[in-house]
Amino acid sequence: MANPNQSMVLRRNQLIVSALCNRLHLDPHLELFPTAPPTPVKLTRGSEKIFDGDVLQSDIKSLCENIYIARQSEVMKWIEFAENCNVDSEACLRALNELNECLVSKSVLVGGGLTPSEADVFVFSAIYTTVKGLSDSERNSLPHLLRWMDYIQNTEDFGETFEQILVEKAKFDPPVTVDKRLVCSENERVKEDANTKKTAQGKKDEVSVERGSSSIKPADVLLWSLKTSKEKVRGDSQALAENKKLPGKVADEKDKNIGIAGTEKKNLPEKVADEKDKDISVSLLKIQVGLIRKAWKHPSADSLLVEEIDTGDAKLRQVVSGLAKYCNPDDLTNRRVVLLTNVKPGKLRDVMSEGLVLCASNEDHTVVEPITPPEGAKVGECVSFSGHEGKPEEVLNPKKKQLEKITPHLFTDDKGVATFKGIPFTTSCGPCTSSIPNASIK
Repeated sequence: MANPNQSMVLRRNQLIVSALCNRLHLDPHLELFPTAPPTPVKLTRGSEKIFDGDVLQSDIKSLCENIYIARQSEVMKWIEFAENCNVDSEACLRALNELNECLVSKSVLVGGGLTPSEADVFVFSAIYTTVKGLSDSERNSLPHLLRWMDYIQNTEDFGETFEQILVEKAKFDPPVTVDKRLVCSENERVKEDANTKKTAQGKKDEVSVERGSSSIKPADVLLWSLKTSKEKVRGDSQALAENKKLPGKVADEKDKNIGIAGTEKKNLPEKVADEKDKDISVSLLKIQVGLIRKAWKHPSADSLLVEEIDTGDAKLRQVVSGLAKYCNPDDLTNRRVVLLTNVKPGKLRDVMSEGLVLCASNEDHTVVEPITPPEGAKVGECVSFSGHEGKPEEVLNPKKKQLEKITPHLFTDDKGVATFKGIPFTTSCGPCTSSIPNASIK
């Protein structure tokens, strides 16, 4: 049975390691336990062992020395790289290829985050001249290296020390998913229009025959018209029973005033449909990239969290979210999200909320997480949807239930890409995503 004092020391040291590694951009993958774990805790960076249970039970000074040694060894590795990559042109190109492979799944050199360290600064400075002198074909073979160079030169303030390296961004054409139901509906509408035109042309021909036959007597015309009308009523009733796909004839039965009145009645549903489509257009929503600067528990609701989110404005935006059951406030701090910013501000349990963090949820709502914008997307940038270029509402009108009409069409596809009716949430750096595929978004 574990000694209570040892358990408290172990727990304290775990928290110190987690916080300090996060501050120093190390990636410890620390497993935290609410009580003393039955087996020694292993703290690793990738597959390399950094700390084990014995180290975690040492005093704070020794513990921090181990962390700084790990940090220093990580930085020294990149100092050696910077020193070796300038030996000769062949060795330098080989080193750049190795760096390109290393950056396939990373944004910065040390740690798994987005914040550059001193290693990024001196490696950037060491290879700057070589990269700037590369030919177009050589640059094309090093896409991850060029992405990293562009990120560092736009993140760090070098003043006028370095001239900007122009990096051609890859074009992103989001896939467009066609709804088969809309196609079928459009085909039916075209057939209906064709049948209506054919019926109208037939009536026009009948009138032409009447006007063109000068030898027909008025009485004969009257008898012929009455006979034709009776036959038409019988024929229309029979056709309606046999084939229900002829709405034009049903309209004739309900309204015998054919012509302008019939045209007005047919066009009315189309106008109503247009207004309905306008109400559910995703372009009404103003969705922006945001960075959570601070998060804490709601003072009077256990299921709610309160976040202060940077959207590029002078003032941080306060948002109340129902994420307390799924996310820890510390995990949300400094996390990039996408949020709806043109909802009407209002209080949730006496705390003002000025937006809505968009989250993906699995079918039974046991897993919920905020939608993540792509790496490099700027804070405050608006999310767009291909084919929906309308101007968002200043503030959504709750009485029109615009948001309620749009959210049923928000979901992630089988790859986790956030979409509206299959059209991706798109930023200048690509689509927004979630680790939950085929999820609803609210």
